[in-house]
Amino acid sequence: MARKFFNGTVKSVKALVESLNSFKVPGPEVVDVVVAPTFLHIPAVVDALRPEFKVAAQNSWVKGNGAYTGEITADQIADLGLEWVILGHSERRHIVKESDELTADKVAYALSKGLSVIFCIGEKLEEREANQTQEVNARQLQALADKISDWSKIVVAYEPVWAIGTGKVASPEQAQQAHAEIRAWLAEKVGKDAAEATRIIYGGSVTASNSKDLAGAADIDGFLVGGASLKPEFEDIIKAAAK
Repeated sequence: MARKFFNGTVKSVKALVESLNSFKVPGPEVVDVVVAPTFLHIPAVVDALRPEFKVAAQNSWVKGNGAYTGEITADQIADLGLEWVILGHSERRHIVKESDELTADKVAYALSKGLSVIFCIGEKLEEREANQTQEVNARQLQALADKISDWSKIVVAYEPVWAIGTGKVASPEQAQQAHAEIRAWLAEKVGKDAAEATRIIYGGSVTASNSKDLAGAADIDGFLVGGASLKPEFEDIIKAAAK
């Protein structure tokens, strides 16, 4: 799986979609490609993007339609025909200060509306340096496990906060260790079948140059791609994800 964020203007998003449509990459039977425009750009992207690529919303509200000025609900996202939403992204957790519990409630509501969820978890630099990576990931996963029982529409995205937009990247060994610990947690707390079936993807300064090594790790099932997704090298990252 490879996930791409969009930002910018109508003109730049149009150029990004044209670039994506030109990519020569394996089809959805091999790799899922999901792009995440801003809410303003979703209709234009849906209309112009080649159909084998899917579109995700970057966030959704915790409840259904109602008097929540400025919020976008999972009901509205599903009504647009989208299948995916990203929840728990590090920027939502650490800039907007959304709690583990609020994030889990958002996921539960999105699932109730039939959406698939890319559920983001990960530790900050000080937590990594204090050897708390597993503890932080387990805490964020447990908050979700307390709210849902069916993980079939969940993709877990491990995104160490210290590696997002910094140029730093977890080594394949560091990323694999974290992914293996996440899968082991799922096996113990949710069940062996869920642990085997759940895709766990890596996000954090993924580039064409490091994606192949990261994709070679046993428990890394794809990528949550940031800045590199806005560049032509995203084509190579998709190919690496199709391991």
